[in-house]
Formats: sequence, C-alpha cells, structure tokens
Amino acid sequence: MFAKQTTLAGPVTLTGIGVHSAAPVSLILEPAEADSGIVFVRTAPDGVEHEMPASHRLVGGTELQTVLGDSAGATVSTIEHLMAALRGMGVDNARVAIDGPEVAILDGSARPFVEAIDSVGVATLAAPRRVMKIVKPVRVEQGRGFAELAPAPHGFHLDVEIDFPSDLIGRQAVRLEVTPQSFRAELAGARTFGFLKDVERLWAAGFARGSSTENTIVLGEDRVLNPEGLRFPDEFVRHKAMDAVGDLALSGLPLQGRFRSFCGGHRMNGAVLGALLADPTAYEIVTAEPAPARRERAARAVRPAGFAPAPVAAFGPRVD
Repeated sequence: MFAKQTTLAGPVTLTGIGVHSAAPVSLILEPAEADSGIVFVRTAPDGVEHEMPASHRLVGGTELQTVLGDSAGATVSTIEHLMAALRGMGVDNARVAIDGPEVAILDGSARPFVEAIDSVGVATLAAPRRVMKIVKPVRVEQGRGFAELAPAPHGFHLDVEIDFPSDLIGRQAVRLEVTPQSFRAELAGARTFGFLKDVERLWAAGFARGSSTENTIVLGEDRVLNPEGLRFPDEFVRHKAMDAVGDLALSGLPLQGRFRSFCGGHRMNGAVLGALLADPTAYEIVTAEPAPARRERAARAVRPAGFAPAPVAAFGPRVD
C-alpha cells in the first residue's frame, strides 16, 4: 500500500459508447490535488458543469450498474469499471471530465482504463494517505445471497463466490488481496456478461442497448457466443469481484479489511458499504503504513518498465 496519496501523472482521454444507452461519450481522466478524491465533472447538454464526488451518498441507482446523481438531476452511470481501475491501481485523486450520461463500456472490462492509467503513470503526492480500517464486521443478506465487510490485519482482500443455474457458469469463486499487480493480472480483464435470452426484456427496460460481443460475454443456450471465447475459465466471478472493487471504492478512501460475498451484485455491494458507513463504530480512519519495498519510490511517478510518457494519450473502443 502506498503511504502517500496519489494522482495521475498526466491527462488521458478515452472515447466509446455506453453499454446501456448506446450513446457516444468522451471522458478525460485528469490529475487532482491531494484530498480531492475522485470527482466526476459532467457537462450537461446546456453546457453547465456538474461536479459529483464519487461517494456512496450520491448513489442513485444500482440496477445492473452503479449510478451517481446530484440534487440538480444530473447523473453519471456505469461508473463501476472505471472506479475499479482507479482504486485497483491505487489512484486516490482524479477528475473525470465526461460529456455524456454514461461512462464508456469500451471492451466490457476495466483493462482499457488500466492501460490508460499505465500510459500516463501514477504520481505520488506529499500528503499522507488515509485508510478506512474496518474494525467490526457488517453484513447484509438478500435471499440466499450475502455481502460482508470484516477486519483484516493489512490490505484489502476479496472473497467472492457466485452460483448461477447455468452450466456455462455454475459455481465459481475467487480469493485474492487487491494490489495494483493482482488487479491488473487477475481482475481487470474480466468482462461483463449476459444471456441472449434476456436481451429483449433488457431493451424494453432501457438497458443493454449498446451491448454486443465487442463489449459483453454473450451466453447462448449451450455456449459462449463470442468468437474469441473466454479470457479466464472463471471470468464471470472475476468480473463480479472487479465490480465489487469499483462499488466499494465509493467509500471515498481505500479500505483495509476483507470483503466476502455470495451471489452478490451492485445492489448488495452498495448495501454493505452503506451499512459500514452508517455505523461509526465499525471503522476508523487511520494513516497508511508504508510497505517497505515502496518507501524509496515515495516521491516519484510509478510507471510500467520501459514506458516513455506522452503529454496526452487517447484510447477508443477495442475488441480483444
């Protein structure tokens, strides 16, 4: 864990479409000062800018996506993959300038966002990093599913399990400690998924209008319809775990603790975070302890080996 707060080392632009709205969108990830957190800056059609901190208190919807909204009625939806990438890669402060109502789905995973972050690097700031340390378990249940946040001696750990009544998915589980390295390798590339039989119902409800095999794992009756197949044998649970990283990032601070869920989703992720924040005895805000291997890097940008920075990078939709 970084002992100091971080931000992006430069701006980076991404363009694409919304998976639910199918609307084109451009967003610019920009550096921000210490203690700013992640802030979405939505430019409305009339040119008015709406600033929305990435905070649980602004969540206005959790059906098939996570939606932020302000008191003026402005919204930004499907923020979870971007939030997962920022939290997973250790970015504490950033501005997200967006010109549409929905974050671009890109390839359906967090990988393009990670690549965008890698292209400019993560810069270390002078301010100490604060962490939300879980000191008492909190748990929510919905039917046979549950989500729980509990103490852990260090780091942030995931233990996510799903069980679908489909032979193509079945019961899958993933357990890991979230670090920039593990997030990049184990979770970032896992794509969103859906069943072909549900498409007409979702369209009628206003969802999945931009969905295709370019950005979604599409499941038929007996096979995965994407020509390239799966990226991981258990890609479905890895995606659920990645979503959880993004949803829990709306705590506003890195979490120290363990997240467990069974048959969860955006709604349950939001519910357990709400339960944590509603109980001041369940957490405390502490200053992060430096990891020994990272102390010598405290004052410089962190970039992939061999990276040559550019002032601004741009990414569009991709097909893997």
